[in-house]
Amino acid sequence: MRSLYVHIPFCNRICTYCDFNKVLIKNQPVDEYLNALKKEIDSFPETNLQTIYVGGGTPTALSMKQLEFLLEIINNKFGTASEYTFEANPDELTTEKISLLKDYGVNRISLGVQTFNNNLLKVLGRTHNFDDIYRSIEHMDKINLDNYSIDLMYNLPGETNQDIEDSLKNIEILKPKHISWYSLIIEPHTVFYNKINRGQMSIGSPIKEGEIYDRVINGLDNLGYPQYEISNFSKEKYQSEHNKTYWLNENYLAAGAGSHGYIGDTRYYNIKPVTHYINAMNEENSVVKERIILNQNDMMEEEIFLRLRLNQGVSTERFEEKFNIPIYDVYGNAIKKHIDLGHLQQYNQYISLTDEGRMIGNDVFVDFLIGD
Repeated sequence: MRSLYVHIPFCNRICTYCDFNKVLIKNQPVDEYLNALKKEIDSFPETNLQTIYVGGGTPTALSMKQLEFLLEIINNKFGTASEYTFEANPDELTTEKISLLKDYGVNRISLGVQTFNNNLLKVLGRTHNFDDIYRSIEHMDKINLDNYSIDLMYNLPGETNQDIEDSLKNIEILKPKHISWYSLIIEPHTVFYNKINRGQMSIGSPIKEGEIYDRVINGLDNLGYPQYEISNFSKEKYQSEHNKTYWLNENYLAAGAGSHGYIGDTRYYNIKPVTHYINAMNEENSVVKERIILNQNDMMEEEIFLRLRLNQGVSTERFEEKFNIPIYDVYGNAIKKHIDLGHLQQYNQYISLTDEGRMIGNDVFVDFLIGD
């Protein structure tokens, strides 16, 4: 087993765009949740992990005592990992919390910046501001924890081209090791979704979104952050090894309310509501709500969809080794079609999206659906 994901579903504020499994931390049974999480993690098999990722919600919304208890849960079961990441909000990342994280082996921070524009941060419902971003990074510098990713979004309501340029300028100043820069997706059951449906808000057209995406890719490349995945960019040797576990379609454990893992040919999904998760762990000693057994077609499709997200693409050799059938015997027509259209390219053993193909990835992926 390569990786572990741990979900902390608590936030000090719910962002207007977020549809992750989360709740406001006030008046929530946080200690009971952590005790249930301990039981789930303790039930996992012994394994040497290469990556650990603690996300949410917002893990740094926990108190120092709760945070230390969480770190002890993971440390007592698995120790540390070569890449150990914590998600954090800029206004919650104090020197004390960073020191505590580092003491327990955390060596990478995923910092939820989203944008450097204070007005846009308010629109997104974020609790931090521009100064908090710089302050949190100063805290990390003091503790000598310099491996951090800045997480950003584009195509935001009211965003201008200048906002993108300002973000690139701040990246040049801060020099993070890694950048995740995603286009805003309007998800159901979010404040943004309701506002757009009522005509109270709008985002850029697909053409405008494509123009911004192209600027993001080129701007980051010029700053020394080559793209390695559709929305991820990094300095050399600082790619997110944990997220590559997902994109390389490899197995991983997951713990916490609403988390999902992948073991063998099975994807499992945990109960989402916090109190239901706690009760299930206490009463039934299991929080798995659903298990999906993947057949060969399912696994081949996932191999294509996930690996094509990476600039490296799909390995024809690994595909045949994994599924005992050449990739062209299964997907020859789809591959040829999209190579001819300029959406795919082949270099040695790798088939990957072209720049044009990355712009319309979903249109490419649909031709790789096999069906039952």
